[in-house]
Amino acid sequence: MRLLLVKNLSVTIGNQKIVEDLYFELNSGNRLSIIGPNGAGKTVLLKALLGLFPYSGEIVWSPNVRLGYVPQKIDADRHLPLTFRDLFVSKCRTVRVAVSEIDPIGRSVGLTREMLETPVGHLSGGQFQRGQIGFALIGRPNVLLLDEPTSSLDEPGEEHIYELIYRLQDQYQLAVITVSHDLSFVSRYATQVLCLNRHTLCIGAPQKALTPNVLEKLYGPSYAYYHHNHDQSAGGDSR
Repeated sequence: MRLLLVKNLSVTIGNQKIVEDLYFELNSGNRLSIIGPNGAGKTVLLKALLGLFPYSGEIVWSPNVRLGYVPQKIDADRHLPLTFRDLFVSKCRTVRVAVSEIDPIGRSVGLTREMLETPVGHLSGGQFQRGQIGFALIGRPNVLLLDEPTSSLDEPGEEHIYELIYRLQDQYQLAVITVSHDLSFVSRYATQVLCLNRHTLCIGAPQKALTPNVLEKLYGPSYAYYHHNHDQSAGGDSR
């Protein structure tokens, strides 16, 4: 079932056109990864999909879509007394769901009760990111948008978060849109890749989209020789 249709989408900020004439679709169960160099408009596109930036063209969400969003970065003050339990309770009340959902969601993202009750500024980077994902899951979204969800983590932390996202998609029956720079993650987990550099350079399955020609246009000659194993199933190591 189609959840999203984007047609002729352009976003201009000030006098600068950030993305221009994009077209793509998102269907149930899709894992769409958006890749491209810095300044390509990836975050701007995500925020336009969320209605946070004005745009021209069409963004048509299915009427039954419920969105969850994980932003790229939030700096947490170590002196801030708020905990993720506080934040989860507040969102439960806002979207009118039972607070009894908090502990199951916490467990699903790998947060113990102790972590939920620890001030957010005292959590590790990985724990904080798990909390953000849990916060996005409150309200039972069926589409999850993530903006570089591992940008502040080391390599082992990145791998854990990517595996978590993949598992949550099955657990909660989610379609997922992820902005990522990690081509290994994209080749293993994505069902579709949008290669973006203000314009759409390509869109398709990773094994068809991540060609040397496209990668050179996106990132320069050093990326043109990136290889991934087309025969590996999702979750296998292709690096």
